[in-house]
Amino acid sequence: MISAFELFTIGIGPSSSHTVGPMRAAAAFVDDLDAAGVAGDVARIAITLHGSLAATGPGHGTVGAVLAGLAGADPATVDPDDVRRLPDEVRRGGAHTLATGHVVAIDLDRDLHLDVAALPFHPNAMVLTARDGDREVVRSATSYSVGGGAVVYEDERTGPVADPPVPHPFATADELLERCDELGVGVAEVVLRNEAALRPVEEVRAGLLARWEAMRACIAAGLTTEGVLPGVLEVVRRAPGLWRTLERRGVGDPLAALDRVTIVAMAVNEENAAGGRVVTAPTNGAAGIVPAVLDHHLRTAPDAGDEDVIRFLAAAAAVGGLCKRNASISGAEVGCQGEVGSACAMAAAGLAEVLGGTPRQVENAAEIGLEHNLGLTCDPIAGLVQIPCIERNGVGAVKAITAARIALAGDGRHRVSLDQAIATMRSTGADMADSYKETSRAGLAVNVPEC
Repeated sequence: MISAFELFTIGIGPSSSHTVGPMRAAAAFVDDLDAAGVAGDVARIAITLHGSLAATGPGHGTVGAVLAGLAGADPATVDPDDVRRLPDEVRRGGAHTLATGHVVAIDLDRDLHLDVAALPFHPNAMVLTARDGDREVVRSATSYSVGGGAVVYEDERTGPVADPPVPHPFATADELLERCDELGVGVAEVVLRNEAALRPVEEVRAGLLARWEAMRACIAAGLTTEGVLPGVLEVVRRAPGLWRTLERRGVGDPLAALDRVTIVAMAVNEENAAGGRVVTAPTNGAAGIVPAVLDHHLRTAPDAGDEDVIRFLAAAAAVGGLCKRNASISGAEVGCQGEVGSACAMAAAGLAEVLGGTPRQVENAAEIGLEHNLGLTCDPIAGLVQIPCIERNGVGAVKAITAARIALAGDGRHRVSLDQAIATMRSTGADMADSYKETSRAGLAVNVPEC
């Protein structure tokens, strides 16, 4: 089981795999230098980004994230403005202070290398190299940002990954349904019982509610912050204006509820595109879908409260974990079907759960949400998480609600299983050309002029 706390992590935009993951890897690199007692020997650090990190890293904020990580920043608490400022500050000074307090030389014109050739293990790869005053290598480390801010290090990638010791393990949706049948409980309850084996129940509940509070704060910021998003596209934030228009229209429009869902999802992803504080769900690029659907439920369901939040996120985490374990949630690995597709499936499952769906209806909702995003490419214009990403979250949120309602209208029996849909996402991603997987070398990225 992949924990809900691995899928829902608090970080900064615009991309969990391009900012959160590299920041964590850079911080771990300095920790390793310090633990080995060689941090004081380092005179210069070089940064090499491979694959998708090289192709879209500059637009995705990777350089600032790496520098922040070297300084000891944590994605959950770092000031996004500091991350945005760091590349210019280092470029002017040619030096950077590590978390250990040691000052090292970093010349971004010389020490930052972008190699669009992907390393074999994963297309999001980074190599950090520390040298001493004689330019001898003190330490070098290769890391892979595998989606949602998770990092795999070179010495880990060939070894077995142990599952956490939980009482009701499941590696497939079919196994999850078996656990539900054995225990006589729903999807969310299986997840919560497993989470409670890893940490105290109170901590599980408080942690999930804290992530919802962070999502709510992101929604509020996205609905009230005006301006132009960073980057050459000069995309104007639309969510605040759309929100005001919606409020002026009042309750007479029968489709106002769907408009609200769309706008909330877009608000989150505009905040993400600006590098603000977001919650991976399961990634930053798809971070608007789960909170928009959960917000819709809390606004429209009588007496919905904290229990609904906990059950919604738990059921969503079950599906997100299966997508990550058995396919991928990385746009650089399988395209946007792994990000928006997984998020749509997660939100559909969460909504079906809190609306009283049976385990098989919840599984069906997730399958519908994923199936109708299969083949979705990741082709951001100018390497920015803006077009088509922002609108794609709005559409994905509405699609998740539709998926849940279709599933709840049936009895849980359906022809295509969630396991089959996930397997299809994996094989489709393998067949998809690399140019359509977060490299900005095909699709909208080349057919729409940047300016």
